[in-house]
Amino acid sequence: MPEHRTGVLTLASRSPQRRAILEQLGIDFRVAMPRAEELTGGDPEAMVVENARRKARSVAGQLVLGVDTAVVVEGRVFGKPIDEAQARSFLSDLSGKSHEVWSGIALVRSRREQTAASVTRVRFRTLKPVDLDWYLATEEWRERAGGYAIQARGAALVKYIEGDYLNVVGLPVAELVRLEPQLVRGG
Repeated sequence: MPEHRTGVLTLASRSPQRRAILEQLGIDFRVAMPRAEELTGGDPEAMVVENARRKARSVAGQLVLGVDTAVVVEGRVFGKPIDEAQARSFLSDLSGKSHEVWSGIALVRSRREQTAASVTRVRFRTLKPVDLDWYLATEEWRERAGGYAIQARGAALVKYIEGDYLNVVGLPVAELVRLEPQLVRGG
């Protein structure tokens, strides 16, 4: 069997959602845990692209994919909540409002780097205290930008989205395919 031009992709991420998306696409990959200091503020697009680049550069591989996602509401960047109280605060701030989900990706191959960013607009329905209590009890907020997981029970918090659903899950596939179409075509 001929070797694919792209080789095996190394995903520099702990995210099970990103792994699931790559598996769904039939992409051959391995996982390596990134060790990179992440930016937490500034211009959202620049921040997520730089964080993705840092993650990708922090691991070895023939072709490395780094990804970073942030939730932005009214100019404030919401990363992953540190505890349940912060998750409640994030979700309360998102209640009844629209926000942006920004993802940056970086593909690093040798000395060549490609980057892209994607934004999706998400509008939450107005959440009552009982909604917040229910969702926080699921513990889905853990390790999730903005404190919610749209691909699971967090879908019940959302009124509508405009843009790439998979970007909200954690990997903007359209941008990945634009940068490296061979990944989904098998080489």
